[in-house]
Amino acid sequence: MKDERRRGLSLGHIVRRVLGLMAGLIFIYAGAVKLIDPLRFASDINNYQIVPWPFGVLLAFYLPWLELLCGLALVFHRLFAGALAITTALMVVFIGATIAAKARGIDVACGCFGNASTNLTLTWHLTLDAGILAALIFLWVMRDRVPAAAQI
Repeated sequence: MKDERRRGLSLGHIVRRVLGLMAGLIFIYAGAVKLIDPLRFASDINNYQIVPWPFGVLLAFYLPWLELLCGLALVFHRLFAGALAITTALMVVFIGATIAAKARGIDVACGCFGNASTNLTLTWHLTLDAGILAALIFLWVMRDRVPAAAQI
């Protein structure tokens, strides 16, 4: 019985670590791509027509750093709960902004992954975002399920 319980904990721990690693790498990549060309990202933000240009430029210069740092926190499992909260909030905002733009008839390229996301349809964009959000919510719900001694 003890071995079964230990195996279950280690499986849960492995699933959490893999999901955290995957989500972290996604945010690291997304942040790094935006850091390379912040003006293009500012233009992508402006296409949503939600915030004024000066605020969009500020977001374009600071948001990639936030994504990069949160991604690193998810990968290295440091400040994990804070990174989960921030990345979950970011995903909700990204999904909401995309839906709001589409509802207003604005055809936007999300800019999430630089040139890699320009070929994504709205359906694929929302599917990808929903998958990332689901992984983050799962990690949030399961964050206290593995005893501290089992965390690395």
